[in-house]
Amino acid sequence: MNKWLKSAAFATLMCVGVAASAQKYNGLIDKSVAILGSEMISLSDVEAQAQAARAQGYAADRCQILEGMMQSKLFLAQSRLDSLVANQDQVMAQLEQYTAQTLTMVGGEDNLSQYFGNKPLYKLRQEWRDQIEEQTLVQMEQQEISKKIPEITPYDVKQFLDTADVASLPVVPIKYQMSQICVYPDREAAAIAVKERLLSIRERIINGERFATLARLYSEDPGSSRKGGELGLASKSIFWPAFSDAAMSLKPGTISQIVETPDGFHIIEVLEKKGDMFNARHILIKPSYTDEDREKAFKRLDSLRTAIIDSTITFELAARFFSEDPATRTNGGQMADPSTGSAYFEIDQLKPQDYTAIQDLKVGEISLPIVSLDNEGRDGNLVYKIVRLDKIVPAHTATFESDYTELLGIVRNTKTTEAINKFLDEKIDTSYIIIDPLYKDCEFSRKGWSQKIRKE
Repeated sequence: MNKWLKSAAFATLMCVGVAASAQKYNGLIDKSVAILGSEMISLSDVEAQAQAARAQGYAADRCQILEGMMQSKLFLAQSRLDSLVANQDQVMAQLEQYTAQTLTMVGGEDNLSQYFGNKPLYKLRQEWRDQIEEQTLVQMEQQEISKKIPEITPYDVKQFLDTADVASLPVVPIKYQMSQICVYPDREAAAIAVKERLLSIRERIINGERFATLARLYSEDPGSSRKGGELGLASKSIFWPAFSDAAMSLKPGTISQIVETPDGFHIIEVLEKKGDMFNARHILIKPSYTDEDREKAFKRLDSLRTAIIDSTITFELAARFFSEDPATRTNGGQMADPSTGSAYFEIDQLKPQDYTAIQDLKVGEISLPIVSLDNEGRDGNLVYKIVRLDKIVPAHTATFESDYTELLGIVRNTKTTEAINKFLDEKIDTSYIIIDPLYKDCEFSRKGWSQKIRKE
């Protein structure tokens, strides 16, 4: 049930936690290790970032960490000179999301205070808010630098191709263009069957059987079923709204009616509530479909496939009249990547079932009926379909004629990187910067940093 926590959020959590009190590093008490104008970086800040990197499985190179932090401080200082202002509504929204994730991670406000060296939540929220606002301003300043880059023209792209080493040009992977006709199983009948099953389980609980035992036996949530359905104390904001609304309305020890979410159908028992957090057990059962559903859908799709092959009807017309997928039937069944809108798919963008269906087809051929998933909900809903392979674009080195959009992005990114590098080099050269001799042996990526190290 819990939505995955972002690794960046965990890194920030570790940074605040380590910086919460003075540390000793090889006998050295915490101190300032870099000053950039009015901005300061402490040793504990660097060590916090190092610990966060280790926690995520990355190498904790303190030279790279310090350099990254100093670069951020330069962007931050310029953002203030440019009078940039972070959108406070967005900052607060991120703060609320991060606070909820953190409280869930550590198991509630009592554990939070202990984790962060007895700091109260209101102080931690202020620190987090300041960090989020600074991160936002850094990103805004980088966008400002990017905006000053002249618009990329076809001439720029052509010049890039003419001057680039052929071996360094990107290789565009093989891409597929496809169309589909979809038929869904009888969702209503499957939902009724799940509800009847859950009602039976709920009645057994009310009659004295243990919720936890039945959750282990029947729940289809692998993350919680082995724990008797228990989810742990968590913020209501990390659950589907229907689930959290139902849980928050229950008194501890009572059993909910059936609750529907994109994951399936649930019954819930609340164990504990603290403010906007709760600990609950649940039993999740997802709709399932029978062989009869599959055979019925396959028979219908096979008939359509035969009619198309026999030229009784075109694929496009069949899709418009008979496909049950609203996203593709209006354009004759042509599939598009929901995240980009592109009609071309690389292999790793295809659902495994769809790729298996088309991998041996020739252009213009139609697959046999298959079982696949749509793009709805968390994992997709079961759907039956036939797929026509419309076009194959072989893997090739990018060209101006075929891959202008991809090359335009590469040129834009290259010019943005150049502008960012120019900004940083100029700021390092002209800004008041002092770096502690502790980092005198660092091989910074920008030579200007080394000239700012204080003499011992």
